[in-house]
Amino acid sequence: MNWKELIQEITAVGADGDSAQPVTGVEYDSRRVKPGTVFVAMKGGSTDGNRYVDKAIAAGALGIVTDSAPMYDHLLVYQAGTPVLEVEHGRRALAQASATFFDHPERKLKAIGITGTNGKTTTAFLAEALLNAASRTTVLVGTIEYHVAGEVRPSIHTTPESRDLFELMAEGAAHGATELVTEVSSHALDQGRAAGVNFDVAVYTNLTRDHLDYHGTMEKYFAAKRLLFDGTLYPAPRIAVINAHDPRAEELAAAARKAGAEVRTYGIGAGEWCAASHLLTPGGATLTLETPAGSAKVTSRLAGEVNILNLLAAFTAAHARGVAFDNLIESIPHLKPVPGRFQPVNAGQPFTVIVDYAHTDDALRNLTALARQMTAQSGGRIITLFGCGGDRDRTKRPKMGQAAGEGSDFVVATSDNPRTEEPLAILAEIEPALKATGVRYTVEPDRAAAIALALKEAKAGDVVLIAGKGHEKEQIVAGRTIPFDDAEVALSALAALGYGGEQ
Repeated sequence: MNWKELIQEITAVGADGDSAQPVTGVEYDSRRVKPGTVFVAMKGGSTDGNRYVDKAIAAGALGIVTDSAPMYDHLLVYQAGTPVLEVEHGRRALAQASATFFDHPERKLKAIGITGTNGKTTTAFLAEALLNAASRTTVLVGTIEYHVAGEVRPSIHTTPESRDLFELMAEGAAHGATELVTEVSSHALDQGRAAGVNFDVAVYTNLTRDHLDYHGTMEKYFAAKRLLFDGTLYPAPRIAVINAHDPRAEELAAAARKAGAEVRTYGIGAGEWCAASHLLTPGGATLTLETPAGSAKVTSRLAGEVNILNLLAAFTAAHARGVAFDNLIESIPHLKPVPGRFQPVNAGQPFTVIVDYAHTDDALRNLTALARQMTAQSGGRIITLFGCGGDRDRTKRPKMGQAAGEGSDFVVATSDNPRTEEPLAILAEIEPALKATGVRYTVEPDRAAAIALALKEAKAGDVVLIAGKGHEKEQIVAGRTIPFDDAEVALSALAALGYGGEQ
């Protein structure tokens, strides 16, 4: 592939120069440029790739695609004889260039895109598992990890830039993948990172307060989520799967239908794809499903009502992708909990320890409510450990304190990636709302010490919730990233209390 062959599928506003050399890659990061690479210089959220054109040229870039030609001096480019393509939308151009270079993997994989504040990761894992059980080979892209035709890789971003997504898709397609399951964050939708992928099925889990440091208002946050469904920035999906319980469900469904999508709603006692009745058990739940495709009674290993909703979302999406109802029903009992999502930590202690990613007030309420259901018979207490991230939306800090206090018997407020903020300053914004609930609580900024404190407090029959970080393996403190795994720290603290065994 040469320069002309690459750029013929890119929407451009101007071009200068040509090259007969073969294109060896497409990159948006100048540090990854090698001889023969086409460098897409685009405006980003934290930096502007156009500032690094000269570095890309020096590294051997074959050509430059830029969304800011009038604003930057590209004299060096022209002097070097490097061809330049001027575009209006950098991220759209990146997607177009990547699709072409990687031989259009988006045409070889059918995509399920999952968006929402909570539940994206669990729904994505469950949807992939249901597809795999039906002998479909998949690519999974999400918060915890990436899967490429069965190979597990570390996750870099919940939703990567299109160039990286297309590479993952191409590798998957080369190994027989026919399905893409990806979380689609509001940041990615707003920034155009999902450009170039035509989602066959789009799933909406919910909308609760989060990411207002980026979006500013809940209305703008919802508007970003709606982009996956309304056909204004991305093509509308063939089928939209929407949580019937969410207050925005009807508005979103109307926008999806107007854009030409078929809408399927799901819920507990609500929606077309419905858990008509359910019984929560210590090991999961028993459900009676009523759907347009059939009815059945099934047993799930996933605990709590929130996971019933996640299961319904994945079930509906997998059926939309053509997996037979009976096959889905047979697969449900074999579905496993997702790492860092209501993950038990067991060292033989007489109380329950759970690590969970809950980091919004809504997720924390769901988590404590589930724990309360677990202790309904034993009368055990709920001990909740949580914190709020630094350099992020400060308005959710008192809301998190209120949620923890109202749902718990004892609370340990601690650090959760304070980043560049002073941990005690973050806790000072949490504490008034926590105190107002009347719950007994303590404040310990050292997360490891806080986990040890929470576990030392626990007695037989209690449930200890270690909330906020879930699957994460690092803690960001004072701008430094240090290794930190809640489950491993909890196991060490349990060992210090005299409990042994394996997780």
